Amino acid sequence: MIPEQTRTLLAGAVEREGLCGAALGVVTANGQRDRLGLGQAVRDPEGLPLEEDFWWDLASLTKPLFTAREVLRGVQEGLLDLDDPLARHLPDLAWMQDTPLKERTLRQLLTHTAGLPAWAPLYTWGDAATIRARVLQEPWPLTPPGEVVYSDLGYILLGLVLERARGRPLREFPLDPGLTFSPDPARTVATERCAWRGRVLRGEPHDENASALGGVSGHAGLFGTLAGVLDQAEALLRGGWLSPAAQAAATRLHTPGRSLAFVTAQPGWSGGSLASPGAFGHTGFTGTGLWVDPERGLAWVLLTNRVHPSRHGTLDIQRLRRAVGNTLLTAQP
Repeated sequence: MIPEQTRTLLAGAVEREGLCGAALGVVTANGQRDRLGLGQAVRDPEGLPLEEDFWWDLASLTKPLFTAREVLRGVQEGLLDLDDPLARHLPDLAWMQDTPLKERTLRQLLTHTAGLPAWAPLYTWGDAATIRARVLQEPWPLTPPGEVVYSDLGYILLGLVLERARGRPLREFPLDPGLTFSPDPARTVATERCAWRGRVLRGEPHDENASALGGVSGHAGLFGTLAGVLDQAEALLRGGWLSPAAQAAATRLHTPGRSLAFVTAQPGWSGGSLASPGAFGHTGFTGTGLWVDPERGLAWVLLTNRVHPSRHGTLDIQRLRRAVGNTLLTAQP
């Protein structure tokens, strides 16, 4: 089911383009699966063969697979509403400040249209408690709502909303099999040799801000096995990821280029240019990605540690993702 052309592309990335390791999983609408693993789990400081059940740092796949899904579960239960303003769930947000952030909605944060900046070096602010307090009180510069600005900060705030709504930390939220916030480092694929932490990272989030927040945040911190992430892709393809109404809301177009949880097919899309108009997916900075094309009856997951041993490698991960998607879709009958 994984065509030879796709296998050749991934083998070339490992053998000639510096990619340490890669795991590809494909599932069809009738439940057929195929998997492929290539390369190593670790190169630095010494090599370690990649095994199928190793954990991968999913990075920003945390956003759709955990945070957006949990927000929508809250909506299913009547605990949250997509058009709730932030201040309804975070009454201490921007205390003694006059800012439109208080009225920006959960829907706007999910779709990256709340006007928040993309990122800030929260990990330089202090300990986790200080960061959490300051995130709520920082006078964030806001643009008018509507324009898509991909924002980790918005999903960090959504994580705080979830904690307040459920009355427990994100680390204690239940997860599906094959997903975790606490992987065994010995069974985890390596990411970067981090200059800030002074070590090769295994079993802890590559994302500095997620690490500084205690290892779990609304924007990053989730780990998954290939089988676990492929289970998510299959549920998105075949139904059952959420209730039918909530799953439709999660995957249909809400704003140009985005659904509530995913990036939708468009020119330059990471899933390839041969995808159907209704296809959707998401990627993570570490080299991970998940894509679903309901019209073609196909979903696939590509997990790589393209940041090992450094994020400054020469591999064009976006080109590889698109090529993998195009070759998989071409092989579909």
